[in-house]
Amino acid sequence: MNLKRLFKPETMAVVGVSLNNESHPANVVYNKNRLRYPIPVFAVNGKGGAIRGETVYRKIQDVPAKIDLVVIATKAETVPSVIADCIEAGTGGAVIVSGGFAETGLIDLQNRLVAMAKESDFPFIGPNCLGIFAPARMDTFFIPGERLVIPDRGKVAMVSQSGGILVDHMVKCAAEGVGVSLAVSIGNKALIKELDMLRYFKEDPETDVITFYLEGFDEDGGREFVLAASECGKPVIVLKSGKTPGGTTAVKSHTASIAGDYEVFSSVVAQYGVVEAKDEFEIVAFAEALSCYRKSIRGKIAIITGSGGHGALATDACLSHGLSVPALSQPEQAELRSLVSPTIQEIASFANPIDLTGSATDDDFIAVVRLLSKNEGIECIIVLLLPYLPRVTMDLGTKLSLLYHQEGKPIIAYVPHVDKYKMLVEGFMLNNVPVADSVEDAVHMAEAMRRYRPY
Repeated sequence: MNLKRLFKPETMAVVGVSLNNESHPANVVYNKNRLRYPIPVFAVNGKGGAIRGETVYRKIQDVPAKIDLVVIATKAETVPSVIADCIEAGTGGAVIVSGGFAETGLIDLQNRLVAMAKESDFPFIGPNCLGIFAPARMDTFFIPGERLVIPDRGKVAMVSQSGGILVDHMVKCAAEGVGVSLAVSIGNKALIKELDMLRYFKEDPETDVITFYLEGFDEDGGREFVLAASECGKPVIVLKSGKTPGGTTAVKSHTASIAGDYEVFSSVVAQYGVVEAKDEFEIVAFAEALSCYRKSIRGKIAIITGSGGHGALATDACLSHGLSVPALSQPEQAELRSLVSPTIQEIASFANPIDLTGSATDDDFIAVVRLLSKNEGIECIIVLLLPYLPRVTMDLGTKLSLLYHQEGKPIIAYVPHVDKYKMLVEGFMLNNVPVADSVEDAVHMAEAMRRYRPY
């Protein structure tokens, strides 16, 4: 199936718009896209009429434009007839927001939709989903615009069986400055499944990294997905629920999926070089890191800080994740000591973690990072930048980023993400260097490169 009109529509219609209930999901979707997004959107309701001076059409066939994407938010039993109208009108695809299908036991009704779609080569997302969010283009989520935290446009595609989990990930992306190319909630995934999404994003020039929240697969679906992900050519990150008996039960009641054996899934994923995120925090940090650095490391980390406590926390976090923080030799330490300001030469520690103390300057950080960038025993440098150090400037992010582009060794920064330090954070982000808002997330970013192994 051709998914282009579904994910990059030029026109849109919403079926189920109410003439008297502004909080109806169809109205939320229609109003949001009508007022805030550039794509022309049309309202459809079997009774016809008007809403705020705009025509409400009785059927898709009545809309005076060729429709690419149809959002369906009607009662479950009416959805087959709406799909039939969409097919007859030659629309490009649909998002079925409506619930009341396999997740409630009505498998036959869901299968009827699938049969119709396959016969007519008509793609749809769902049912029982939020659908598609495309930054600055369109939004089928039935969440009022003022309540949705919107990430910037970027190169990370996010696919989720759960709409709520997807929204949480978008909130975290916005907070971390991770840009999104497309976010898709696939719900019951009756027709379009993870494998279809993977194949689409593999060819999508606007996507560099693909993330999945998975609850389960159909028979043999997991094997096919992992094999395709290993051959994708782009980093694929997965977060799977159903790891425990209780979680498996919850998954089955949520989207009527089969959770499968988690331990088997996890070991196969690792074997084929697909990146598994263990929790919701890792998945966003992993996405940011791999959107900047599409490379694999064994895990030898150098830590540079202006605070001994932060260095100790980072070291503990690295070791707990299976990363190593190799001690530098005495000659290596002596060379580093000779490069920094005389005022810190006798008080700084150069063993790794390297504590330059609160008296360090921009030039001290730059000198140490430059030398470690040439050290073959170090694969990645984590720089813990405390903006309240009196001799560190807000330009240090840009300076260190330029050093990365000169030397080519991955740098990961930690800077508290608050407005006061925005200039420092943006110095990294604008130069495609990942910057975490916690020490733990900085380590997660390094761990992403360790888990990523192009197959």
